[in-house]
Amino acid sequence: MILSTVLFGRTYQFKSINEVMAKANEEKSGDVMAGIAAESAEERVAAKVVLANLTLEDLRNNPAIPYEQDEVTRIIQDSLNEKIYDSIKRWTVQELREKILDYNTTGNDVRRISRGLTSEMVAAVTKLMSNLDLITAGNKINVTAHCNTTIGLEGTLSARLQPNHPSDNEDGIVASILEGLAYGSGDAVIGLNPVDDTLESVKRMFHRLEEVKNKYAIPTQNSVLAHVTTQMQAIREGAPADLIFQSIAGSEKGNTAFGISGELIGEARELALREGTAAGPNVMYFETGQGAELSSNAHHGVDQLTLEARCYGFGKTYEPFLVNTVVGFIGPEYLYDSKQVIRAGLEDHFMGKLSGLPMGVDVCYTNHMKADQDDMEILSTLLAQAGVNFLITAPHGDDVMLNYQSLGYHEIQTLRELLQLKPIKEFEEWLRKMDVIDLSGRLTKQAGDASLFLV
Repeated sequence: MILSTVLFGRTYQFKSINEVMAKANEEKSGDVMAGIAAESAEERVAAKVVLANLTLEDLRNNPAIPYEQDEVTRIIQDSLNEKIYDSIKRWTVQELREKILDYNTTGNDVRRISRGLTSEMVAAVTKLMSNLDLITAGNKINVTAHCNTTIGLEGTLSARLQPNHPSDNEDGIVASILEGLAYGSGDAVIGLNPVDDTLESVKRMFHRLEEVKNKYAIPTQNSVLAHVTTQMQAIREGAPADLIFQSIAGSEKGNTAFGISGELIGEARELALREGTAAGPNVMYFETGQGAELSSNAHHGVDQLTLEARCYGFGKTYEPFLVNTVVGFIGPEYLYDSKQVIRAGLEDHFMGKLSGLPMGVDVCYTNHMKADQDDMEILSTLLAQAGVNFLITAPHGDDVMLNYQSLGYHEIQTLRELLQLKPIKEFEEWLRKMDVIDLSGRLTKQAGDASLFLV
């Protein structure tokens, strides 16, 4: 295993694979803040050269956090398909990249290869790819999942409808839901972040969302994004939950900061399958985001892209229906500007798909970041071309409860019409029945008017 290279007459020597991985990463303010980023463009290129020539076996034998110290590492390593891994372990990272991008390699070929990859391998090949590589490779991979409906089929683009309200006012939440539906959003999930995440409040929100879904016979799934333990207790007390949600991390210490473990997530999944209201079998919803582990001092000196890949390696064990990175939510301390957010969004989508997940993205930013709505429209267009399973939408792109900017309800349908994509089939049929879209898939004249549901 060679951890050095000569570039422009200068020798670059790296102490460990973790150092190579961190310095091969595209510039991220979080890595700079952690003191692990490349100090120059030349050093970054040198690290990429070294990384390109490492074998997949080198990465398997040197996980980002030691097996004995970290549950996430153990889950990733123990779930590997050993026969597939044995057939590819002598490939270099650059050979893996070439195989994924090869014309003759199908999406099914990539899905098979992915079963023999650890998250460190997924992260490594991502670091060698350009943005266009990430779009091309992501588009090649289709990952489907079924809760009440099936997400991720070729030619579809779905949306989470996010009707958050600053005081959990039920009338305000319902108004936001109806407005989103009137623009064609909500086929992935109607997912509410509650202000009040006490048990009684969460139970009430589950019942309210289910009431709206049943009243209008909406073919979708509902989720209340409280802590997993609160949702579990709500389900035990009769709350109608289609999905159980939880934020997850790429290290055991990060998951501990979230108040979770692999055992707890496994228990939640079993409870949802046993007592939840969805058809299944995919009943979990996970959120991630580059920089989460650094914010809780749980990064172990590992770069944020590699930790993000490890989130996906952890999450896929529980066969989720939805996974999304909240790409610009944490702030400029981790992703400084629109360039870094766009890069991270494309990275996360590709890594999620390569890990075998039905991957979505919350295309978003905070108001103290060097980014604006135009940047988010650029990223959402790139992701839609990359085959993203779903995007998140909020009223006018402004989440007044979480105080950040995302996509608006109307933008999901704009992307569908621009790129000739459709919502989930049952939801598309429902939209036609409600006269939101016409037979060609375009919005009708009354689309966007929530009063159409009050007739």
